[in-house]
Amino acid sequence: MPNWTLTPYLLPLRYVWKISRNASATKTNLVLRVAGHGQHGTGEAAPNVRYGESPELLRQQFNELLGNGLSETNTLPELDALLATHPVAHALSFALEAALVRWLAACAGQPVWQWLGVLPPAAAVPTAFSLPIMAPGAVADFLREQDAARFQLLKIKVNQAEGLDLLREVSRALPGHALLVDGNEAWPDADSVLRFLEETAAVPGLHLKLLEQPLPAALADDYRYLRPRSSVPLIADESVTDAADFAEITQQFHGVNVKLMKAGGFRRGIDLLHRTRAHGLLPMLGCMVETSVGIAAALEISALADVLDLDGFLIIKDEPFGLVQEQAGLLRRV
Repeated sequence: MPNWTLTPYLLPLRYVWKISRNASATKTNLVLRVAGHGQHGTGEAAPNVRYGESPELLRQQFNELLGNGLSETNTLPELDALLATHPVAHALSFALEAALVRWLAACAGQPVWQWLGVLPPAAAVPTAFSLPIMAPGAVADFLREQDAARFQLLKIKVNQAEGLDLLREVSRALPGHALLVDGNEAWPDADSVLRFLEETAAVPGLHLKLLEQPLPAALADDYRYLRPRSSVPLIADESVTDAADFAEITQQFHGVNVKLMKAGGFRRGIDLLHRTRAHGLLPMLGCMVETSVGIAAALEISALADVLDLDGFLIIKDEPFGLVQEQAGLLRRV
């Protein structure tokens, strides 16, 4: 029987990670390990308050699984059956599946991507790099200290109040650089987003390439109104978790940011990326604030996405695992 363990890691961050709904200087993620037959596999859970997740909840759910048969779980169908009767948070579901898939792939002597039946990842892939919300006067120093210009795409976290000022400072420091603005549901309605886009169009040197989840996911009518009027493609994030009504999503967005942590597993993430492309939408693969355990897992299926936003491990001070390296804005698995 395989041996399952869950270990919490308190992760100090290199700077305060602030988005429109919260800010933090540390994260507590959990690394799950399954071992047996001379092999092991690891998975990471990065709990997110947006989805009602916490480290304490995930530890409680893991202990309940141990008491209900996890130790006898050797296959994906067995894991599926266990989770059907004992549902857990999406982040823990992903950690469980990732660890089991990595263990099974190792036992089979195959790389994970091959075991999953997807295209092989490139040896090096570009990632976006994210800027947290900060005082506009701090932007130039932050860009310089982080050498942000080496990344092809910069993702700017914004709130409604200071978003335009942040973009002005980024464009002043790096004119013409491709930008993705991430609102994390900060705006209240479609008209306010349209006013923001009109204002950004007047900013010298601003190259706004994508706009991610500007409105709350519940505002479907506003998204339907906004989509044909937006001057840049709209990317769904919080509107797509482990499942999606793509007939609706295609009326609201131009692309989807799939995150394995919210999809709850490799297989759901792969399915969402395939369906995103099949519906003519831009497939994007993103992450939470994760160690290289989670980022390395995402890289296994990175060939399925056109845009990668996998910089979560770069936010962590003294990242503990070293499974992924970044150089010149490109990610490589170690």
